[in-house]
Amino acid sequence: MAGKRKNLRKKQKEEYFFDYTLLFIVLFLLGFGLVMLYSTSSYEAALDFNGDSAYYLKKQLFSTALGIVAMIVIAFIDYHVWKRFAFIGYIASAVLIIMVLSPLGIEKNGARRWLNLGISLQPAEVAKLAIILFMAVFICKMGKMIKTLKGFLTVLAVPIPIAGMIYVITDNLSSAIIVMGIGVVMLFVASPDYKLFIGFTVTVVVAASAYVFVVVQSAANGSKTGGFRGNRILAWLHPEGYASDTGFQTLQALYAIGSGKIVGKGLGQSMQKLGFLPEAQNDMIFSIICEELGLFGALCVIMLFIMLLWRCMTIANNADDLFGSLLVIGVMGHFAIQVILNIAVVTNTIPNTGITLPFISYGGSSVLFLLSEIGLVLSVSRKIKLRDSNL
Repeated sequence: MAGKRKNLRKKQKEEYFFDYTLLFIVLFLLGFGLVMLYSTSSYEAALDFNGDSAYYLKKQLFSTALGIVAMIVIAFIDYHVWKRFAFIGYIASAVLIIMVLSPLGIEKNGARRWLNLGISLQPAEVAKLAIILFMAVFICKMGKMIKTLKGFLTVLAVPIPIAGMIYVITDNLSSAIIVMGIGVVMLFVASPDYKLFIGFTVTVVVAASAYVFVVVQSAANGSKTGGFRGNRILAWLHPEGYASDTGFQTLQALYAIGSGKIVGKGLGQSMQKLGFLPEAQNDMIFSIICEELGLFGALCVIMLFIMLLWRCMTIANNADDLFGSLLVIGVMGHFAIQVILNIAVVTNTIPNTGITLPFISYGGSSVLFLLSEIGLVLSVSRKIKLRDSNL
């Protein structure tokens, strides 16, 4: 009898963890996102697609279903398997970006960023997942070399080709920033020398400030230096002065946020989505959340994202090995950067860069690959032994 109890205790000690809290948060965000997507897009969809008010919802539902299947499958595959596909994924993402220039490339709203592969695919979303996987493998292989300046710069250089191709070929600055940001976050966590990061951050801030200064001074002198991105910076600084063109979307978003007040107008009661706020279901959906659900609803959404990041950090801290920890850190960095930038754009804290809100904004490729990343995180969590963790 005593022997059976011992064996039972031993089996219990070998139990592994599965983060149901993270899964619930993601499923709640998906459900909430679908509700808000329908609320935001139904009017525009009915006008543009012969009265089919659920057009965007149905397309997003299909992508979400595919994403959930991908998440479940990936969650139950040993994450170490993906090591052998890291380099292939890195190269494949580069090839897909180049293919945008081929006849398979699709142009929408003046931007050529998608591929027609039976379904519409945005290569930048593939690149985000590929860079997380490749960076995790590369950092593990670098080992102690990462402590040297040469090693630091080598790892920092890894995401630059992909980010550069996204920017140059697809003219998608926001995705290029996210890809580079993921690499920097993963390197920051892996590198013990924070002085290099201080120098890197100061350099980036000085360069960005100098660019803004040049654009503002050029505009003051009547020059058009900086192109449409220069105009976006000027519209960010003085949106009222560009109310008829570059600053129009930003102003309409701010009107939506302001009119929502504390508790909002009520679900489905937004006025700005009725043709006033262009493409409201995409990167500006947070402003409609603020209008319909108020500051309270907006804070609830932010809290959900904070909880998601907290669960990712907990899993990363308890991961079975460095590779698993880095995978989760990459995913966490991706979510954090994208959420912060989207809310900052909507509230006019930074210039408009067209970044979507994870799980909530419309976008099939985005939700599919975001859920695949969550599958990776859950896969890492399944390898955590309960007896060795602080969960």
